[in-house]
Amino acid sequence: MAEAGSFARVIEERAAQQPGADALTHEQTRLSYGELERRCNAAAARLSDDWGIRPGDRVAWLGLNDPAQVVLLFALARIGAILLPLNFRLAPPEWDVQLEHCAPRLVVHDAAWADAARALAQRHAIDVHSREEVMAAPASRTVPDHSRPDAPVLLVFTSGTTGTAKAAVHTQANLLANMRIAAQAQEIAPHDRILTVLPLFHVGGLCIQTLPALFSGAHVILQPRFAPDAAFDAIERDRPTLTLQVPATMKALLEHPRWADANLSSLRALWAGSSVIPQALIESFQARGLRVFDVYGSTETGPFSIANGIPAAGVEAQVANVQGDCGEVLVRGPNVVRDYWPAEPACDAEGWFHTGDLAQQDAQGRFTIVGRAKELIISGGENIHPAEIETALSMHESVLECAAFGMPDAEWGEVVAVAVVMRADAAAKESALRAHLEGRIARYKLPRRWLFVEALPKTALGKVQRGVLAQAAQAAPR
Repeated sequence: MAEAGSFARVIEERAAQQPGADALTHEQTRLSYGELERRCNAAAARLSDDWGIRPGDRVAWLGLNDPAQVVLLFALARIGAILLPLNFRLAPPEWDVQLEHCAPRLVVHDAAWADAARALAQRHAIDVHSREEVMAAPASRTVPDHSRPDAPVLLVFTSGTTGTAKAAVHTQANLLANMRIAAQAQEIAPHDRILTVLPLFHVGGLCIQTLPALFSGAHVILQPRFAPDAAFDAIERDRPTLTLQVPATMKALLEHPRWADANLSSLRALWAGSSVIPQALIESFQARGLRVFDVYGSTETGPFSIANGIPAAGVEAQVANVQGDCGEVLVRGPNVVRDYWPAEPACDAEGWFHTGDLAQQDAQGRFTIVGRAKELIISGGENIHPAEIETALSMHESVLECAAFGMPDAEWGEVVAVAVVMRADAAAKESALRAHLEGRIARYKLPRRWLFVEALPKTALGKVQRGVLAQAAQAAPR
């Protein structure tokens, strides 16, 4: 039997305390903690006895948000095996690269991705099973417990914005520590109802609120994927108390016709992360009476690392290699991964993870994230953070989205360029946007090149690909 408080036994322990309490609601399915525990145990037996999964084996998941993915994760933990959630937004050749790298024994899929999963499994000569086979496993059988705190249990590929994506290795101890840290920081309690709309294939959707909610005995309202109408329906029908959003989903909610009249009173807080959050977005949600909190982290850091500018309990953070007004954020803690798959160190010799993100730190120790180190624009010796330009420009009513980036310049080294997506009904011209920025940011930060596009190129995790924009700007006629 695993030690008390182990990751593999989180659901079992909650089921013993509150078997009839709601654990997961997904579309028309509602699972109590007792039922969720039964399914986790039965799935572990099926994986081990019927499908031959052994400690250290990998199992891939391809599908939308589904209770089956949660069941798979806890079932594999009991076996000592590892879940590899695949990003359904990727192209098949990108899945192929991930499977070649991690070599899973089988892939489990939902109905929406059945054909793609079967084709993927065929290309890699591995078994394929449906989510129904996992969720409808036979009556519980005794499964030997091979869980260990140091056993890898989750592989999550990084976004790959600055190079080849790597698979961060989260151990059972990492996930358990992150659940405790995130639950404490957000004050998640059994009476809470958590609305999850972000994808569980990424640590944001899975680890910031969903797993901490289950650790705390709260009720997770799981949406298959984000859609503004479905989110408003869930908020008004299920009355969640907490939700996690990113700037793109916040913007979609804000611009939806239902925004002005939606009943948001059940939400005691909205947490937001993934990237620098424009102040205008925060103020729009605050104007509806919502408290907005920000969480900072990365695939490798749990990801719950810094909450509202302060390192979360048990997490250490520092700003290193300071140049000018900022430096690189380093993070260390029990939720920080130590390796990339299969055995490439992710941290330095002292256990610090070098995030590649830049931050300023005030006299009280509060961190303000200003962008990626590799996105920093250095023009005439001055450091310019893209977020400074983007925050100011996004306040113009005609701008839907924008992204600033550097372009080589013989005189200044680099100059600021900006790509802009205009609203459909926008009447403003480039001259009006220039005038809007003047007086709001220093003259040396003003864009020298403007690129108007229909959409910003983004990674599958929604992060802007500034390198692609720079290439487009280079090719565009002046």
